[in-house]
Amino acid sequence: MSKTLYVGNLPWATTEKDLAELFSDSTQVLASRVIIDRATGRSKGFGFVEVPDDQADQVIAAMNGKEYGGREIIVNEARPLNSTS
Repeated sequence: MSKTLYVGNLPWATTEKDLAELFSDSTQVLASRVIIDRATGRSKGFGFVEVPDDQADQVIAAMNGKEYGGREIIVNEARPLNSTS
């Protein structure tokens, strides 16, 4: 099983590879994704990292508030999308 972590306050130039490398020292990264604005093609400043379920809490504790690219990143468990019909 795995958990998806939200990573906010990322520098605009962060790529998916950069995000995976940032977390690879703390855990095995199963997937990483940086959210891009469709209109501008520019990063929205946040992304998601998928990590093993049993390591998620440790990774959040280690990475939340860490400085990256001159910014203090925010890391917490991602919330599911609201599916309202």
